[in-house]
Amino acid sequence: MTAALEPVLKRIDEDFDNSVARLCELLRIKSIGTDPAYDEETRRAAQWCADQFKEMGFDSAVRNTPGQPMVVAHYTPPDATDRTPRVMYYGHYDVQPPDPLELWDSDPFEPTIVEAEHGKRIVARGANDDKGQFMTFVSAFRAWTDVHGSLPVKIIVFLEGEEESASPSLEPFLEANQEELAADICIVSDSEAWSIETPAITYMLRGMVFIDVTLKGPAMDLHSGMYGGGVVNPNNALARILGELHDENGLIQIPGMYDDVRELSEAEAKAWENLGFDDAGFLGGIGLKESTGEKGRTLLQRLWSRPTCDVNGMWGGYIGQGAKTVIPAEAHAKISCRLVPDQDPEKIYNGLVKFLKDRTPPDCTWEIECHGKNPAIRVPTESPYLEAALKGLRATFDNPPVLIGCGGSIPVVGSFQRILGFDSLLAGFGLEDDRIHSPNEKFELKCYHNGIRSQAAMMHSLAELAQ
Repeated sequence: MTAALEPVLKRIDEDFDNSVARLCELLRIKSIGTDPAYDEETRRAAQWCADQFKEMGFDSAVRNTPGQPMVVAHYTPPDATDRTPRVMYYGHYDVQPPDPLELWDSDPFEPTIVEAEHGKRIVARGANDDKGQFMTFVSAFRAWTDVHGSLPVKIIVFLEGEEESASPSLEPFLEANQEELAADICIVSDSEAWSIETPAITYMLRGMVFIDVTLKGPAMDLHSGMYGGGVVNPNNALARILGELHDENGLIQIPGMYDDVRELSEAEAKAWENLGFDDAGFLGGIGLKESTGEKGRTLLQRLWSRPTCDVNGMWGGYIGQGAKTVIPAEAHAKISCRLVPDQDPEKIYNGLVKFLKDRTPPDCTWEIECHGKNPAIRVPTESPYLEAALKGLRATFDNPPVLIGCGGSIPVVGSFQRILGFDSLLAGFGLEDDRIHSPNEKFELKCYHNGIRSQAAMMHSLAELAQ
């Protein structure tokens, strides 16, 4: 550990209670960006974040968009040279709605500290996703400036307020500000550690195609006694069609789905096997005993490196209390496909539409609305920036960091890569049981503390690249 980093880590430890207090202050702001009723609160959260950076000497501002504002902050060290890395730090200050409120053990916007198996944890909406996560680097910046009076790398902070609503303002903002937002690498803390004792960098993210479909049949709802058995029932037809999405081996039947799927290398497969993933523990935590999906693949391979197709919602006809015997005029479903590296989202979208239309029942028509087509991401594992991040994690954890995949999608990573031309390092500090998007969302204070220390150490390692 170098002389520059050691006093920063000491300062982080001494000031941790204040770091928790600042996070609680942010968590009390009801920045539900998806709900216009909370627009004022969402903007207040943006201003709160911008003010934090101004206190530390950043050139910081809340930037308007057609939707929720962006927060952009810049910092250049006094002794910076052309070789000093320029690092972007990304996060989002908007949060999911807290519903259903009755399932929370406490007010979702009044942070509560409780004792648990790993020590104290903070329970609140946004505790992990993503306020607690991005406050790890905010707190690390504060410790560096407290100790040294400046930061060791050039920094751009980019926070958005629409991540939970598909980021409609993101790409137009990136396109309009490419020169200002140019960087060498981006640090994203919106993912998980491997465990509370073992840090991780996520180098693979699945992409996604998401659509709403409506199958329209009769001109109106019909009495099932007068018409049943004689006319098409869109509910029945849609259920049958969706049931054909997978064959008996779990393979997806969308045309072209597997054309570009890359097989894991032997080295990757061995590395994943050596992670010691606990299938039974993973399934038991969600009340299951057996995994399903593509035969001949491990559970971890299905989650990280294979494409999926899932029906996320279905409805049609009468769904209220009691009986109402109708044949509905239309049936609806939400369908998502998770994609892996090298798959083309446009190709998969077209294949999914073809799959549906090839099975159109007589007298029926489709309405299809697409909510997003995002590619999967694979970060190069041979990169000086990745090595620097791993070095920083080694300096703050007893266990060595691991490289992992992720079954989820973080579309902004692809946007940065495609529009701004740089890769992202996903160094998150959450745990898989943090209940993100669910009641009683939490963040272990040990994870928060480890995250702040790790951000400081990674920043120091990135600065060393200039030497």
